[in-house]
Amino acid sequence: MAKLKILVVDDDKEIAELVQIHLESEGYQVITAHDAVTGLNILSKEKDISLAVVDIMMPGMNGLTMCDKIREKSPIPIIILSAKSTDLDKIVGLGKGADDYVTKPFNPLELTARVKSQLRRYTLLNPNAGLENTDNSKMIVAGPLTMCKDTHMVTSYDKEIKLTPIEFDILYLMVSNAGHVFSTDEIFERVWNEKTFEANNTVMVHIRRIREKIEIGGARIIETVWGVGYKIEK
Repeated sequence: MAKLKILVVDDDKEIAELVQIHLESEGYQVITAHDAVTGLNILSKEKDISLAVVDIMMPGMNGLTMCDKIREKSPIPIIILSAKSTDLDKIVGLGKGADDYVTKPFNPLELTARVKSQLRRYTLLNPNAGLENTDNSKMIVAGPLTMCKDTHMVTSYDKEIKLTPIEFDILYLMVSNAGHVFSTDEIFERVWNEKTFEANNTVMVHIRRIREKIEIGGARIIETVWGVGYKIEK
């Protein structure tokens, strides 16, 4: 299978080179540009680019305008990489069509994990994204998680995770209903198919074990909604 191709656009040549080195070490083909116009020209010529990493503050056309122009023609994932780090900056960037926002200074390993997550979601949910055929109907994705009910396959940040049957059923319930807040009683009744009887601690222990396995590097995937229960974001 051909390497997935990624475009990195940043006027800081050292940062662009750093990102290129780390992504190429993961098997991706990387093309760099140091201004938005050049980046857009590359996108118009290279039809098989699967993802773009874009800086905001560049000479001439800025990264936000570049995001607008990419979105006019392409659904590929866009990750903004920027020193602008306020919540408002992130809201504006995501509002321009970016799929993720990473602030400088950044950990290259975190950026690589986010690239993998965006590519996995894009290629699973878009049949023309360029990957070999897979039965997408059996796969569900939420954030960095991918699960298959038939094979009990679970990956988190592209790392295969081994879960017990109960742990799998709890996580599958939450991933397949991403955004919904489940109480401990609701989880127990739907997974164990029994009415609750002091089930709170049982569910909490399983949630803790699941978190230890899937929340790689301390990244929070299962959120606690205090006084209500647990959820996984879409």
